[in-house]
Amino acid sequence: MSIVVINALSVPEGQGSELEARFAARKHAVDQSPGFEGFNLLRPTGDNTQYFVYTQWASREDYENWRDSRDNAAAHASEDGKPRKPVASGAELLEFDIVEL
Repeated sequence: MSIVVINALSVPEGQGSELEARFAARKHAVDQSPGFEGFNLLRPTGDNTQYFVYTQWASREDYENWRDSRDNAAAHASEDGKPRKPVASGAELLEFDIVEL
């Protein structure tokens, strides 16, 4: 059963463009991970300030393997491989099973 993992990122005013640029720079960083099925970055509208990082995985095990891997750390590093200061001021991880109807 496929699962969806959403990382809800609280982004301070004026930092959205930096967050989007960082995601654009590593858009395909997860593509080759086993079980990865898709990714979207959702920009907030209205009064909401949270961005949502939406990923879909073939199984919970595939997601957990990626989460615990060096590929995950590499996807969050800068171009020179060093950690960068986060743009978001907070994050909340949400996980869902996809209901086959």
